[in-house]
Amino acid sequence: MDGPILVINCGSSSIKFALVPETPDQPRLSGLAERLGGIDARLKGVDAEGNAYSLSLNGADHAEAMVAILEQLGDARPLAVGHRIVHGGEHFTQATRIDAAVLRAIEATGALAPLHNPANLVGVRATLELFPELPQVAVFDTAFHQSLPPRAYRYALPRYLYVQHGIRRYGFHGSSHAYVSGRVDALSYRSHGGWLIAHLGNGCSTCAVWQGRSLDTSMGLTPLEGLVMGTRSGDVDPGLHAHLARQLGWSLERIDTLLNKESGMLGLSGLSNDMRRLEQAAAEHHAGAELAIEVFCYRIAKSLAALSCALPRLDGIVFTGGIGENASAVRARVVAALPHFGLGLSALANADTVGGQEGRIDAGGIDTPELWVIPTDEEGQIAFETRQLLNETSV
Repeated sequence: MDGPILVINCGSSSIKFALVPETPDQPRLSGLAERLGGIDARLKGVDAEGNAYSLSLNGADHAEAMVAILEQLGDARPLAVGHRIVHGGEHFTQATRIDAAVLRAIEATGALAPLHNPANLVGVRATLELFPELPQVAVFDTAFHQSLPPRAYRYALPRYLYVQHGIRRYGFHGSSHAYVSGRVDALSYRSHGGWLIAHLGNGCSTCAVWQGRSLDTSMGLTPLEGLVMGTRSGDVDPGLHAHLARQLGWSLERIDTLLNKESGMLGLSGLSNDMRRLEQAAAEHHAGAELAIEVFCYRIAKSLAALSCALPRLDGIVFTGGIGENASAVRARVVAALPHFGLGLSALANADTVGGQEGRIDAGGIDTPELWVIPTDEEGQIAFETRQLLNETSV
Protein backbone atom coordinates (compact mmCIF):
# COMPACT_ATOMS: atom_id res chain seq x y z
CA MET A 1 0.00 0.00 0.00
CA ASP A 2 1.38 3.38 -1.08
CA GLY A 3 1.60 6.57 0.94
CA PRO A 4 3.18 7.97 4.10
CA ILE A 5 2.27 6.84 7.62
CA LEU A 6 1.42 9.40 10.29
CA VAL A 7 2.97 8.30 13.57
CA ILE A 8 1.50 9.69 16.78
CA ASN A 9 3.08 9.45 20.24
CA CYS A 10 0.71 11.13 22.67
CA GLY A 11 1.62 12.02 26.25
CA SER A 12 -0.39 13.65 29.02
CA SER A 13 0.53 17.17 27.84
CA SER A 14 2.23 16.58 24.50
CA ILE A 15 1.90 15.02 21.06
CA LYS A 16 4.98 13.95 19.12
CA PHE A 17 4.30 13.28 15.46
CA ALA A 18 6.11 12.23 12.30
CA LEU A 19 4.90 11.72 8.75
CA VAL A 20 7.06 8.80 7.65
CA PRO A 21 7.38 8.31 3.87
CA GLU A 22 7.68 4.97 2.13
CA THR A 23 11.35 5.38 1.32
CA PRO A 24 14.00 6.74 3.71
CA ASP A 25 15.46 9.16 1.13
CA GLN A 26 12.27 11.25 1.17
CA PRO A 27 11.96 14.12 3.71
CA ARG A 28 10.15 13.35 6.95
CA LEU A 29 7.83 15.93 8.46
CA SER A 30 8.00 15.84 12.24
CA GLY A 31 7.25 17.92 15.28
CA LEU A 32 6.09 18.22 18.86
CA ALA A 33 3.04 19.86 20.38
CA GLU A 34 3.96 20.50 24.01
CA ARG A 35 2.58 21.99 27.23
CA LEU A 36 -0.96 21.32 26.00
CA GLY A 37 -3.69 22.82 28.10
CA GLY A 38 -1.43 25.69 29.20
CA ILE A 39 -1.19 29.24 27.94
CA ASP A 40 2.33 28.50 26.69
CA ALA A 41 1.27 25.52 24.53
CA ARG A 42 3.32 25.42 21.33
CA LEU A 43 3.78 23.38 18.18
CA LYS A 44 7.39 23.02 17.02
CA GLY A 45 8.64 21.08 14.07
CA VAL A 46 10.29 20.88 10.67
CA ASP A 47 8.35 21.40 7.44
CA ALA A 48 8.75 19.67 4.06
CA GLU A 49 11.48 22.14 3.01
CA GLY A 50 13.48 21.42 6.15
CA ASN A 51 12.62 24.73 7.80
CA ALA A 52 12.02 24.84 11.55
CA TYR A 53 8.89 26.50 12.88
CA SER A 54 7.37 27.28 16.29
CA LEU A 55 3.70 28.24 16.66
CA SER A 56 1.67 29.29 19.67
CA LEU A 57 -1.35 27.05 20.32
CA ASN A 58 -2.96 29.37 22.90
CA GLY A 59 -3.99 26.78 25.51
CA ALA A 60 -5.00 24.12 22.98
CA ASP A 61 -6.08 20.67 24.14
CA HIS A 62 -5.07 17.45 22.38
CA ALA A 63 -7.87 17.59 19.81
CA GLU A 64 -7.07 21.20 18.90
CA ALA A 65 -3.37 20.37 18.69
CA MET A 66 -4.16 17.55 16.27
CA VAL A 67 -5.96 20.05 14.03
CA ALA A 68 -2.85 22.26 14.07
CA ILE A 69 -0.67 19.25 13.24
CA LEU A 70 -2.98 18.39 10.33
CA GLU A 71 -2.55 21.93 8.97
CA GLN A 72 1.23 21.50 9.04
CA LEU A 73 0.94 18.38 6.90
CA GLY A 74 -0.34 20.56 4.05
CA ASP A 75 -1.25 18.53 0.99
CA ALA A 76 0.39 15.39 2.35
CA ARG A 77 -2.25 12.76 3.00
CA PRO A 78 -1.35 9.82 5.26
CA LEU A 79 -2.19 6.30 4.25
CA ALA A 80 -2.83 5.36 7.87
CA VAL A 81 -2.07 6.42 11.44
CA GLY A 82 0.25 4.43 13.68
CA HIS A 83 -0.04 5.06 17.41
CA ARG A 84 2.58 4.34 20.02
CA ILE A 85 0.86 2.62 22.95
CA VAL A 86 3.12 2.02 25.94
CA HIS A 87 1.48 -1.00 27.56
CA GLY A 88 -0.32 -3.83 25.83
CA GLY A 89 -0.24 -6.29 28.71
CA GLU A 90 -0.56 -9.86 27.48
CA HIS A 91 -3.41 -8.92 25.13
CA PHE A 92 -1.19 -7.71 22.30
CA THR A 93 1.84 -9.43 20.81
CA GLN A 94 2.02 -7.40 17.60
CA ALA A 95 0.69 -4.28 15.90
CA THR A 96 -3.12 -4.29 15.89
CA ARG A 97 -5.82 -2.49 13.89
CA ILE A 98 -7.76 -0.26 16.28
CA ASP A 99 -11.47 -0.87 16.76
CA ALA A 100 -13.87 -0.59 19.68
CA ALA A 101 -12.72 -3.90 21.20
CA VAL A 102 -9.04 -2.88 21.00
CA LEU A 103 -9.81 0.45 22.64
CA ARG A 104 -11.53 -1.37 25.52
CA ALA A 105 -8.55 -3.71 25.91
CA ILE A 106 -6.12 -0.77 26.04
CA GLU A 107 -8.33 0.90 28.64
CA ALA A 108 -8.35 -2.31 30.70
CA THR A 109 -4.54 -2.33 30.67
CA GLY A 110 -4.47 1.24 31.97
CA ALA A 111 -3.84 0.14 35.55
CA LEU A 112 -0.46 -1.26 34.45
CA ALA A 113 0.56 2.07 32.88
CA PRO A 114 -1.53 4.82 34.53
CA LEU A 115 0.83 7.59 33.40
CA HIS A 116 0.97 6.45 29.77
CA ASN A 117 -1.98 4.46 28.41
CA PRO A 118 -4.72 7.01 29.25
CA ALA A 119 -2.65 9.72 27.52
CA ASN A 120 -2.04 7.45 24.52
CA LEU A 121 -5.80 6.91 24.26
CA VAL A 122 -6.42 10.65 24.18
CA GLY A 123 -4.32 10.81 21.03
CA VAL A 124 -6.09 7.83 19.50
CA ARG A 125 -9.54 9.31 20.05
CA ALA A 126 -8.53 12.74 18.77
CA THR A 127 -7.07 11.19 15.64
CA LEU A 128 -10.12 8.99 15.09
CA GLU A 129 -12.27 12.14 15.03
CA LEU A 130 -10.00 13.86 12.52
CA PHE A 131 -9.34 10.84 10.30
CA PRO A 132 -12.40 8.58 10.67
CA GLU A 133 -11.80 7.10 7.21
CA LEU A 134 -8.14 6.15 7.78
CA PRO A 135 -6.90 2.85 9.24
CA GLN A 136 -5.61 3.38 12.78
CA VAL A 137 -3.02 0.96 14.15
CA ALA A 138 -1.73 0.49 17.70
CA VAL A 139 1.95 -0.44 18.09
CA PHE A 140 2.80 -1.50 21.63
CA ASP A 141 6.08 -0.92 23.49
CA THR A 142 5.57 -4.22 25.26
CA ALA A 143 4.78 -6.38 22.22
CA PHE A 144 8.39 -7.03 21.21
CA HIS A 145 9.05 -8.57 24.61
CA GLN A 146 6.13 -11.00 24.53
CA SER A 147 8.64 -13.61 23.34
CA LEU A 148 10.25 -13.68 26.80
CA PRO A 149 10.13 -17.17 28.36
CA PRO A 150 8.45 -17.60 31.77
CA ARG A 151 11.81 -17.83 33.53
CA ALA A 152 12.45 -14.24 32.41
CA TYR A 153 9.01 -12.67 32.83
CA ARG A 154 7.67 -14.27 36.02
CA TYR A 155 8.31 -12.68 39.41
CA ALA A 156 8.85 -14.97 42.40
CA LEU A 157 5.41 -14.07 43.75
CA PRO A 158 2.27 -16.15 44.39
CA ARG A 159 0.82 -17.44 41.14
CA TYR A 160 -2.59 -15.80 41.60
CA LEU A 161 -1.01 -12.34 41.30
CA TYR A 162 0.10 -13.27 37.80
CA VAL A 163 -3.03 -15.20 36.77
CA GLN A 164 -5.62 -12.79 38.19
CA HIS A 165 -3.81 -9.45 38.07
CA GLY A 166 -1.17 -9.76 35.36
CA ILE A 167 1.76 -9.07 37.68
CA ARG A 168 4.78 -10.03 35.57
CA ARG A 169 7.68 -8.46 33.71
CA TYR A 170 6.62 -6.89 30.41
CA GLY A 171 9.54 -4.76 29.22
CA PHE A 172 9.42 -1.49 27.29
CA HIS A 173 11.23 0.45 24.53
CA GLY A 174 10.06 -2.39 22.28
CA SER A 175 9.97 -0.33 19.08
CA SER A 176 13.54 0.82 19.66
CA HIS A 177 14.87 -2.65 20.46
CA ALA A 178 13.03 -4.11 17.47
CA TYR A 179 14.42 -1.49 15.09
CA VAL A 180 18.00 -1.65 16.38
CA SER A 181 18.15 -5.45 16.46
CA GLY A 182 16.81 -5.60 12.90
CA ARG A 183 19.28 -2.97 11.76
CA VAL A 184 22.33 -4.67 13.29
CA ASP A 185 21.22 -7.95 11.73
CA ALA A 186 21.26 -6.20 8.36
CA LEU A 187 24.65 -4.55 8.94
CA SER A 188 26.64 -7.33 10.56
CA TYR A 189 27.92 -10.50 8.91
CA ARG A 190 26.83 -12.23 12.14
CA SER A 191 23.20 -11.75 11.17
CA HIS A 192 20.43 -13.27 13.27
CA GLY A 193 22.76 -13.95 16.15
CA GLY A 194 22.84 -12.88 19.77
CA TRP A 195 22.88 -9.17 20.55
CA LEU A 196 22.83 -7.12 23.73
CA ILE A 197 21.20 -3.74 23.14
CA ALA A 198 21.58 -0.74 25.44
CA HIS A 199 18.91 1.91 24.85
CA LEU A 200 20.24 4.86 26.83
CA GLY A 201 18.36 8.13 27.10
CA ASN A 202 16.41 9.81 29.87
CA GLY A 203 14.73 6.41 30.06
CA CYS A 204 17.09 3.45 29.75
CA SER A 205 16.76 -0.28 29.16
CA THR A 206 18.82 -3.22 28.00
CA CYS A 207 17.65 -6.21 25.99
CA ALA A 208 18.98 -9.62 24.99
CA VAL A 209 17.93 -10.48 21.42
CA TRP A 210 18.46 -13.86 19.77
CA GLN A 211 17.61 -14.24 16.08
CA GLY A 212 15.33 -11.21 16.21
CA ARG A 213 13.44 -12.24 19.35
CA SER A 214 13.63 -10.63 22.77
CA LEU A 215 14.67 -13.20 25.39
CA ASP A 216 15.12 -10.89 28.37
CA THR A 217 15.09 -7.19 29.17
CA SER A 218 15.81 -4.90 32.10
CA MET A 219 12.45 -3.15 32.51
CA GLY A 220 9.63 -5.06 34.18
CA LEU A 221 6.02 -4.53 35.21
CA THR A 222 6.68 -0.80 34.84
CA PRO A 223 9.44 1.27 33.19
CA LEU A 224 10.92 1.88 36.66
CA GLU A 225 12.67 -1.47 36.95
CA GLY A 226 16.24 -1.93 35.78
CA LEU A 227 18.91 0.63 34.98
CA VAL A 228 19.64 3.97 36.60
CA MET A 229 17.92 6.59 34.40
CA GLY A 230 17.60 10.34 34.21
CA THR A 231 15.19 10.73 37.13
CA ARG A 232 14.19 7.09 37.77
CA SER A 233 15.99 5.02 40.36
CA GLY A 234 15.95 1.71 38.53
CA ASP A 235 16.37 -1.34 40.77
CA VAL A 236 16.15 -0.72 44.52
CA ASP A 237 15.56 -3.02 47.47
CA PRO A 238 11.82 -3.84 47.43
CA GLY A 239 11.88 -3.27 51.18
CA LEU A 240 12.68 0.40 50.62
CA HIS A 241 8.99 1.27 50.33
CA ALA A 242 8.14 -0.20 53.73
CA HIS A 243 11.25 1.34 55.29
CA LEU A 244 10.41 4.86 54.08
CA ALA A 245 6.79 4.43 55.18
CA ARG A 246 7.79 3.30 58.68
CA GLN A 247 10.70 5.65 59.25
CA LEU A 248 9.54 8.81 57.48
CA GLY A 249 5.79 8.28 57.33
CA TRP A 250 5.78 8.62 53.56
CA SER A 251 2.75 7.64 51.50
CA LEU A 252 2.96 5.35 48.47
CA GLU A 253 2.38 8.39 46.26
CA ARG A 254 5.33 10.22 47.84
CA ILE A 255 7.59 7.21 47.42
CA ASP A 256 6.45 6.76 43.80
CA THR A 257 7.31 10.40 43.08
CA LEU A 258 10.72 9.95 44.69
CA LEU A 259 11.61 6.89 42.63
CA ASN A 260 10.26 8.17 39.30
CA LYS A 261 11.01 11.89 39.35
CA GLU A 262 13.65 12.68 41.98
CA SER A 263 16.12 9.80 41.70
CA GLY A 264 18.41 8.38 39.02
CA MET A 265 21.22 10.62 37.82
CA LEU A 266 19.39 13.68 39.13
CA GLY A 267 19.20 12.22 42.63
CA LEU A 268 22.76 10.90 42.66
CA SER A 269 24.31 14.10 41.35
CA GLY A 270 22.05 16.60 43.09
CA LEU A 271 22.58 18.59 39.91
CA SER A 272 20.92 17.37 36.71
CA ASN A 273 19.49 14.44 34.77
CA ASP A 274 21.23 15.64 31.58
CA MET A 275 24.33 13.60 30.76
CA ARG A 276 25.91 16.50 28.88
CA ARG A 277 25.75 18.74 31.93
CA LEU A 278 26.95 15.95 34.19
CA GLU A 279 29.98 15.26 31.99
CA GLN A 280 30.86 18.93 32.02
CA ALA A 281 30.49 19.10 35.81
CA ALA A 282 32.50 15.90 36.28
CA ALA A 283 35.33 17.43 34.24
CA GLU A 284 35.31 20.21 36.83
CA HIS A 285 35.49 17.58 39.64
CA HIS A 286 31.90 17.85 40.84
CA ALA A 287 31.68 14.84 43.16
CA GLY A 288 27.97 14.23 42.64
CA ALA A 289 28.29 14.28 38.86
CA GLU A 290 31.28 11.93 38.99
CA LEU A 291 29.33 9.49 41.17
CA ALA A 292 26.21 9.66 38.99
CA ILE A 293 28.17 8.80 35.83
CA GLU A 294 30.09 6.02 37.58
CA VAL A 295 26.94 4.39 38.97
CA PHE A 296 25.08 4.85 35.67
CA CYS A 297 27.79 3.10 33.65
CA TYR A 298 28.40 0.35 36.18
CA ARG A 299 24.73 -0.56 36.31
CA ILE A 300 24.56 -0.71 32.50
CA ALA A 301 27.53 -3.09 32.39
CA LYS A 302 26.07 -5.17 35.22
CA SER A 303 22.76 -5.47 33.38
CA LEU A 304 24.42 -6.43 30.08
CA ALA A 305 26.48 -9.08 31.83
CA ALA A 306 23.36 -10.51 33.47
CA LEU A 307 21.35 -10.50 30.25
CA SER A 308 24.12 -12.35 28.42
CA CYS A 309 22.90 -15.44 30.32
CA ALA A 310 19.82 -15.43 28.06
CA LEU A 311 21.85 -15.77 24.84
CA PRO A 312 23.17 -19.01 23.34
CA ARG A 313 25.97 -16.91 21.84
CA LEU A 314 27.09 -13.28 22.18
CA ASP A 315 27.80 -11.66 18.83
CA GLY A 316 27.97 -8.09 20.03
CA ILE A 317 26.66 -5.08 21.92
CA VAL A 318 24.71 -2.20 20.37
CA PHE A 319 24.38 1.29 21.89
CA THR A 320 21.43 3.48 20.99
CA GLY A 321 19.27 6.32 22.38
CA GLY A 322 20.36 9.90 23.00
CA ILE A 323 23.14 8.98 25.44
CA GLY A 324 24.07 5.73 23.73
CA GLU A 325 24.45 7.49 20.38
CA ASN A 326 26.38 10.54 21.59
CA ALA A 327 28.21 9.93 24.88
CA SER A 328 31.38 8.17 23.72
CA ALA A 329 32.86 8.35 27.22
CA VAL A 330 29.87 6.46 28.62
CA ARG A 331 30.29 3.74 26.01
CA ALA A 332 33.99 3.46 26.85
CA ARG A 333 33.24 3.12 30.57
CA VAL A 334 30.64 0.41 29.96
CA VAL A 335 32.98 -1.60 27.73
CA ALA A 336 35.83 -1.23 30.25
CA ALA A 337 33.58 -2.69 32.96
CA LEU A 338 33.16 -5.90 30.91
CA PRO A 339 36.76 -7.13 30.52
CA HIS A 340 35.82 -10.82 30.67
CA PHE A 341 33.74 -10.46 27.46
CA GLY A 342 36.88 -10.02 25.37
CA LEU A 343 35.65 -6.75 23.89
CA GLY A 344 38.03 -4.58 21.91
CA LEU A 345 37.04 -0.91 21.67
CA SER A 346 38.55 1.34 19.02
CA ALA A 347 39.14 4.66 20.79
CA LEU A 348 39.21 6.51 17.46
CA ALA A 349 36.02 4.96 16.08
CA ASN A 350 34.26 5.44 19.41
CA ALA A 351 35.18 9.13 19.57
CA ASP A 352 34.12 9.73 15.95
CA THR A 353 30.75 7.93 16.13
CA VAL A 354 28.51 10.62 17.60
CA GLY A 355 25.78 13.00 16.46
CA GLY A 356 23.59 10.46 14.72
CA GLN A 357 26.44 8.54 13.11
CA GLU A 358 26.04 4.81 12.62
CA GLY A 359 28.91 2.37 12.71
CA ARG A 360 31.15 -0.18 14.40
CA ILE A 361 33.33 1.03 17.25
CA ASP A 362 35.24 -2.17 17.99
CA ALA A 363 38.83 -2.88 16.96
CA GLY A 364 37.71 -5.38 14.34
CA GLY A 365 38.70 -8.67 15.93
CA ILE A 366 37.43 -11.72 14.05
CA ASP A 367 36.66 -13.83 17.11
CA THR A 368 35.57 -11.06 19.51
CA PRO A 369 32.06 -9.61 19.90
CA GLU A 370 31.27 -6.60 17.76
CA LEU A 371 30.46 -3.16 19.16
CA TRP A 372 27.97 -0.95 17.29
CA VAL A 373 26.38 2.47 17.59
CA ILE A 374 23.02 2.55 15.80
CA PRO A 375 20.71 5.58 16.08
CA THR A 376 17.24 4.37 16.91
CA ASP A 377 14.17 5.17 14.82
CA GLU A 378 11.07 4.39 16.84
CA GLU A 379 8.82 6.38 14.51
CA GLY A 380 10.21 4.51 11.53
CA GLN A 381 9.62 1.18 13.28
CA ILE A 382 6.02 2.11 14.15
CA ALA A 383 5.42 3.15 10.54
CA PHE A 384 6.98 -0.10 9.29
CA GLU A 385 4.79 -2.26 11.54
CA THR A 386 1.71 -0.24 10.60
CA ARG A 387 2.38 -0.64 6.89
CA GLN A 388 3.22 -4.33 7.32
CA LEU A 389 -0.10 -4.97 9.08
CA LEU A 390 -2.07 -3.15 6.38
CA ASN A 391 -0.32 -5.10 3.64
CA GLU A 392 -1.05 -8.40 5.40
CA THR A 393 -4.72 -7.62 5.96
CA SER A 394 -5.26 -6.32 2.42
CA VAL A 395 -4.20 -9.61 0.81
